[in-house]
Amino acid sequence: MKMSHNSSGKDDQASGSKKPISLPISRVRLIMKSSPDVSSINQDALFLTTKATLKQGLFVQHLALSSFNNGSGKETNTLSYSDLANTAQETDTFHFLTDILPKKILAQDYLNSLEQMQEEQGADY
Repeated sequence: MKMSHNSSGKDDQASGSKKPISLPISRVRLIMKSSPDVSSINQDALFLTTKATLKQGLFVQHLALSSFNNGSGKETNTLSYSDLANTAQETDTFHFLTDILPKKILAQDYLNSLEQMQEEQGADY
């Protein structure tokens, strides 16, 4: 993902009033239905969730900028998954995202860790 941080407000002034970016209702419905816990979606809940995406957009922007500023891609002007995962791990504000943005590990490292946990559990019994 390419990132650019424009510190001047010239683009904001030139465009006049900017329309806020939000997800279409159909996309929000699709995201909500992707959860196994959701069986049906109330229209009012769908509408309010769609409106909330405006505020969430600000949150996503804050997460992306924090990750970019603290990440390794400043030289190449990029934002990587590992930048996001590190921000989630290291920043108290974003710590609740650690389950959603876990640090990547190699499959072999995971299998070794799993095997070690099983051995420890076997030794306890």
